[in-house]
Amino acid sequence: MRDLSAFPDASFDCIVHPISNLYVPDVRPVWRECFRVLKHGGRLLSSFYNPVVFVGDRAPELAEQGLIRPRFKLPYSDVRDLSPDELAAKQARGDALVFGHSLDEQIGGQLEAGFLLKGFYEDEQPQPRFLIDRFLPTFLATYAVKP
Repeated sequence: MRDLSAFPDASFDCIVHPISNLYVPDVRPVWRECFRVLKHGGRLLSSFYNPVVFVGDRAPELAEQGLIRPRFKLPYSDVRDLSPDELAAKQARGDALVFGHSLDEQIGGQLEAGFLLKGFYEDEQPQPRFLIDRFLPTFLATYAVKP
């Protein structure tokens, strides 16, 4: 996502970018590469998590009590924010490393890359995984155009 050098400039009319930014530590290169490979008038349809998803402690005992306790500051990074034991356990399970980006990085990054924002959409998690999912839309989507 961060390196689309296999594609020449202005080679696509539309990019559908599903929720995947949580797997890259810095999302701004993703937006720059999308802008580069889109033709003028090209569309970027992207989705990502509401950053609030990354703030809360995910301890099961808190969720069982219906408590949301802020633990992490944005931008979030498994590498930086998990304890050494938590990180080692995640890696031993073969889980992907996760990074939570601010709205400035997600939406502001698209604008910084040169996109014009044409639409914005929020949606609720159909099967809430985290307690916060029950209280606000945690899926966000943008429709942006390369002028």
